[in-house]
Amino acid sequence: MEQIHWNDEAAKRKEALIKDAQELLRIKSVLDEENATAEAPLGEGVKKALDHMLELGKKDGFTVKNVGNLAGHIEFGEGEEIVGILCHVDVVPEGDGWSSDPYGAEIRDGKIFARGAIDDKGPTMAAYYAMKMVKELGVPLKKRVRMILGTDEESNWRCVDHYFKHEEMPKMGFAPDADFPIIYAEKGIADFDLVQNAEVSGETRHDAKVIEFSSGRRYNMVPDFATAALEVVEGQTELVQKFEEYKKEFALEGKCHVDRGVLVIELEGISAHGMEPDNGKNAGLYMAAFLSGLNIDEKAKNYFKFVAENLNGDSRGRTFGIAYSDEITGDLTINTGILSYSAENGGRLGLNMRYPVTTDLDKTMESLKEAIGKNRFKVENFSNSNPHHVDEDDFLIRTLKKVYEEQTGEKAELLSIGGGTYARSLKSGVAFGPLFPGRPDIAHQKDEYIIIEDMLKATAIYGQAILELAR
Repeated sequence: MEQIHWNDEAAKRKEALIKDAQELLRIKSVLDEENATAEAPLGEGVKKALDHMLELGKKDGFTVKNVGNLAGHIEFGEGEEIVGILCHVDVVPEGDGWSSDPYGAEIRDGKIFARGAIDDKGPTMAAYYAMKMVKELGVPLKKRVRMILGTDEESNWRCVDHYFKHEEMPKMGFAPDADFPIIYAEKGIADFDLVQNAEVSGETRHDAKVIEFSSGRRYNMVPDFATAALEVVEGQTELVQKFEEYKKEFALEGKCHVDRGVLVIELEGISAHGMEPDNGKNAGLYMAAFLSGLNIDEKAKNYFKFVAENLNGDSRGRTFGIAYSDEITGDLTINTGILSYSAENGGRLGLNMRYPVTTDLDKTMESLKEAIGKNRFKVENFSNSNPHHVDEDDFLIRTLKKVYEEQTGEKAELLSIGGGTYARSLKSGVAFGPLFPGRPDIAHQKDEYIIIEDMLKATAIYGQAILELAR
């Protein structure tokens, strides 16, 4: 067979790839259950993005299928076995502080800026064009190649759960939704709430009563904004002065204003992906720490003191007595993604815990419940996705190592991550790109982007990988 120059093949399709990536990125595909319908169970935007990809596949001569409006696939090739490429078209909310329209897909300095550019619409389009290249080259395959498109990856994975109840499970596959070279291990991911027992023994004298406090939208994002409303009994000027000093001490942005007799305090942080909370500045935790130092009502004091003492400055679970690390996947981490308190209902915390592959989860949760019980908190709404690990001698890993090394000239190191990708849906599944070594990870952050040349390079790698795995 004549040698295929994958970079040249990708370059031929550069303009079309950019155009199609921009069109997909311009769809605001954020989960919207409030406006869900039978046709769009996760919201119109998410459904529109799924339909867009399936229509593109149909136009280009692939076999396509919509699976319950929650997922779909694009397929070509022959054979019993399936090589899966697991992608998702939903995105996290855009957040604040963008330099351009988060759904404008504007090109600046060789980058496409948009929510979902690197997670996961840009990589999805790169993998799609890789399939398109292999198909157009007409090389006979012994396996089917199937791109599986999910719509709920950033939340509860209802898409892949539904998909695999109704469709075949690929024998092997990769998810273009993390880092190069190859991610062969992923931490377990548990989401749960800590709920305050709202009863208090009695009211003590206080300078301010916390009416309401909120921060964060998702378990798996570091909150970049927090707001609190206080009914100030006395010392409002001193309280505002303390806030100004606190902002200065921790290099934070924020402001105060009075609204109908209530003092509203706002604080800005820096968002980041929940798999490494220390990459961001958690506005909710900073606000909680500030409020815990004030003379506030007892119920609020109990909540904010608990948050400040157990979660602010500790993303490793040390204060809960659950810190753990292993050589495969590193540290257990805890992201405090959602914080809320009201004078009426008390306080809640939405935590995202990512734990190493060798963790004893039952023992960890027992220790956590014991620690929080002393502070009159309890666990609710627990959900879990088990850790994932593929043996380094697996055919999939050996093949992808070969491809990566041939395409880049660099050694294909095996990596582990705290993030969870669709790769964990498959027994033999790994995350494979698109982020090249040394590139900053800007997923879930403002001004998210994908570098166009990296997208082309990933397309070439995925093209060869598809051929090698399916031939």
